[in-house]
Order: sequence, then structure tokens, then C-alpha cells
Amino acid sequence: MFRGRHEYTIDGKGRVAIPSKFREVITQLYGAQPLMVTTLNECLAAYPMREWSQIEQLALQMPSSSPEARLFRRHFLGPAQECALDRQGRILIPPTHREHAALERDVVFIGMQNIFEIWSKDRYQQDRNRHSGDIEGVMAKLERFGI
Repeated sequence: MFRGRHEYTIDGKGRVAIPSKFREVITQLYGAQPLMVTTLNECLAAYPMREWSQIEQLALQMPSSSPEARLFRRHFLGPAQECALDRQGRILIPPTHREHAALERDVVFIGMQNIFEIWSKDRYQQDRNRHSGDIEGVMAKLERFGI
């Protein structure tokens, strides 16, 4: 499981090291497979290939006539890029993805259980500030799941 918040720096070529704890999870649970990285709201979402394959299989079951399914395919599946880890444990984030997530220098990785998000440090802090009062309401709604 991907857990925690980790801060790193992206280099001028668009490479960023995956946190060592995340690399351990990738190696232990998924082997040497690349990650699928896609755009999500104001950040990027990174999926181990096995997790991504499950999403693709579910998407294949969606009717192509559904406007929601087309939107999902166009804006979530469509931008996905395969990103392999190099020998230093880094991935090269494509320029379009860096632009989408405003990744310039300081990057924050957020563990989200079976995936992780990649944020610009500034955008992540803005998001935290914007939603700081929401967590109590969210926790109240999640009580129905036993949380």
C-alpha cells in the first residue's frame, strides 16, 4: 500500500524520483512493471500496471453510447502515459502532464492506498487550505463505512 506524504524535486528534464517506500511497494507487489500516469483534477495519478489494467477492463464494460463513459475515456484514460522507472528509481513525467499539474520544481507524492498522486507543492498546499474545513463533514459521511 502507498502511504504517506513525500516531498521531492523534479529535475529540468522532467524526471523525479519515486519515494523509496513507494518503490518498495511497487517491487514487492507489482514487480518491475512501469507505472501508468494520468491527469486528475489539478494533479497526476500514478497506477501500477495491474491496478490500471483493472480500470481498463471496467471501462471496456461501459457502453460506448454513454456520454459519461466517453468523457471518462477521453479525460482519464486518454491522457495516460506509461512511465518506466529508471535505474535511479525515477520516472520521466511527460511535458503535457507536467503542464497539466503545474510541476516545475517542488513535488509532493501522496499515498492513496493502491495508487499515488503527484502534486505541485504549491497546488497541494492550496488544495489543503481550500478543503481544511471539509474533512469533518467527509468523516461524518464515511461513518456509514465504519470509518
